[in-house]
Amino acid sequence: MQFAIDIPHFGPFSDPHLVAELAHEAEESGWDGFFLWDHINYKLTGTSEPLLIADPWIQLAAIALRTKHIKLGPMVTALPRHRPWKLARETVTLDQLSGGRLILGIGLGSDRSGEYRDFGETTDARVRGEMLDEGLDVLTQLWSGEEVCYEGQHYQLSQVQFLPKPVQQPRIPIWIAGNWPHKKPFRRAAKFDGVFPQILERSLTPEDFREILGYTHAQRMQTNPFEALAFGLTNGIDKAQDAVHVASFAQAGATWWLEHFYPRHTVEQVRLRIHQGPPRF
Repeated sequence: MQFAIDIPHFGPFSDPHLVAELAHEAEESGWDGFFLWDHINYKLTGTSEPLLIADPWIQLAAIALRTKHIKLGPMVTALPRHRPWKLARETVTLDQLSGGRLILGIGLGSDRSGEYRDFGETTDARVRGEMLDEGLDVLTQLWSGEEVCYEGQHYQLSQVQFLPKPVQQPRIPIWIAGNWPHKKPFRRAAKFDGVFPQILERSLTPEDFREILGYTHAQRMQTNPFEALAFGLTNGIDKAQDAVHVASFAQAGATWWLEHFYPRHTVEQVRLRIHQGPPRF
């Protein structure tokens, strides 16, 4: 199992210098990855105060330059609010910059904070799902380095060729997020390289995880390695208890554990947990 830190890019974590330093400290403390949320707008429950919000892609570039071997990426990017060709350029450049360490988390995204409606984008989940699937097609074809012609309902490309290709071949790994028990995100995930399952309103249990992975693996046609992300917060003090908790997800099929922090957490709390090291078992 591999272990990562996962933080928002809000509030004090909007400082790219700080975030890059935290990633460096995570690498030095034995973590395998450092991931960022990806939001264009975010509203905290119970407050109308605007947040300090950074661009996660610029922060990821800073992380790439401050680290040497940990994996990095967005967890997760809502592809329907990105131009897939712009995302293709950004991801390949970041993969080149990091020496092939980028992992691309992809999801449908929500409109809870007005990230679609406030910018005149569609809020229709069915339409956004179509855009997500087409966007994945466009993105992966552009990564190939071959000339691309594409005629979709939402995206059209005419004789476009993007070079250079990513460092990672056959492509940058794509991990798909989804909310269980909705099945479509997990059928989508089965076509790619990993899955980031969630359940609205409560935390996933190992039993949930086993059920979700059973369904997802049943849809898979490929034989390439497939990653499965579990997330939560361990306390870093009772290492035996942490190990038992995380191991229960590994036994259910998880291959990564993400220490998943929220905007309410302070820099001091995140830094302390980083320095305590991953909950290996």
